[in-house]
Amino acid sequence: MMDIRRIGLETFIPCDFESNIRFDMNVSNNKWSNFQVQKYAKLLCLETFLLFILFSCKVEASVFAPTIGSIVIEEDTLRALPVQMYSTLDLKKPLLGIDRLHLFVDSLKDKRIAVVGNQTSVVKGIHLVDTLLALKLNVIKVFSPEHGFRGDVDAGEKVHSSVDEKTGIPLVSLYGNHKKPTDADLSDIDIVIYDIQDVGIRFYTYISTLHYVMEACAENNKQLVVLDRPNPNGHYVDGPVLEPAYKSFIGMHPVPIVYGMTIGEYALMVNGELWLDRKNTCNLWVIPCKNYTHKTKYVVTVPPSPNLKSELAISLYPSLCFFEATTVSVGRGTEKPFEMYGHPRFPKTIYQFTPVPQIGARNPPHVNKVCNGYDLSGSLVKRTYEINLNYLTQARDLLSDSAVFIDQNAFFNRLAGTATLMEQLYKGWSAKEIRATWQPGIDSFMLIRKKYLLYD
Repeated sequence: MMDIRRIGLETFIPCDFESNIRFDMNVSNNKWSNFQVQKYAKLLCLETFLLFILFSCKVEASVFAPTIGSIVIEEDTLRALPVQMYSTLDLKKPLLGIDRLHLFVDSLKDKRIAVVGNQTSVVKGIHLVDTLLALKLNVIKVFSPEHGFRGDVDAGEKVHSSVDEKTGIPLVSLYGNHKKPTDADLSDIDIVIYDIQDVGIRFYTYISTLHYVMEACAENNKQLVVLDRPNPNGHYVDGPVLEPAYKSFIGMHPVPIVYGMTIGEYALMVNGELWLDRKNTCNLWVIPCKNYTHKTKYVVTVPPSPNLKSELAISLYPSLCFFEATTVSVGRGTEKPFEMYGHPRFPKTIYQFTPVPQIGARNPPHVNKVCNGYDLSGSLVKRTYEINLNYLTQARDLLSDSAVFIDQNAFFNRLAGTATLMEQLYKGWSAKEIRATWQPGIDSFMLIRKKYLLYD
């Protein structure tokens, strides 16, 4: 594992790398220059919005020269703004990486910037791209992941490259056959900024997009800045660890289904464990959150994808997503996807739902059919700390004699990251028996995870 440099606002803290790794950082006279009052942005809405004036740590351009390794930018205290400028902020709530652009915004001047983002790349309703443009920074292009830049594309549906109507900036799809930025994509770029809300689940493809972006940046000697965000499922770790045979875009790394890390911590792990192609390492900088720990309850303010519309859906997602490879519906095509599950052949229950075509679910399973099922929308009284396998085993038992349960074997195994889970289900194993087989893999992963945690 490579060491991770941590840079504060006043001092540059060096560290030693393994003998075969050279990390050359040049900071003007090895000191941070004095704080300067900077005009950050005018956040525009229907009315005149607050004008933020930020003091920034002025980082010289040489800091962003291609290097090997990972950097975490930190600050000891929140003194970048006059007190009155924080009057509208609750400093007890988490500050996201995007809230702390002042830590490196000076170094973006005269740089050609690419943004990897979607509808979640916002703070106080203002998109990162709009913020950078308001700062008169040179945003060349935007890379968009699954579901598209505006987050309205159906799961698995092709994301087309196009032009953003609002800004006129080219949108380059990173989904479908073009998952990884090409050399040509990065030829006119100096710095890539990644800011996407993750939900902390291995088969949620934004971490796969992150992998390919890191890989492309490493191959092309480009700087990557990750603006960290809290993980709404960051308070626990659970599930089988992915086996190499089942590596795919919905699972690229040997981690459990729920890995309990922020996107910034995850990027540090991918870099440090040499999981990129040819064991390359990316010139990675992480802007961490403030006022956040893994115990912090964090509610996502913008739906991260079309069918994760609520806090509950995000919480139930790791438990219910297995059904995506079965004949059981998770409520796609309803107003509460991933807050229910059901099937036309389930015994008739009090709760019924009928999936219909809609944005984000244009052709949902069992479309226009009445499904008997279970409404989970009122069941989550407190935070969950494990994947609930009871839903899966119950559906198996209900459909064992009346219908095919798992109808997409390969897809199911890729979701699980192993063929063992499907075998256990068909052998009639209980949820408790299945869970016990996960623990050795989780224990091994926890030792890896510990090396890259930025938060308690």
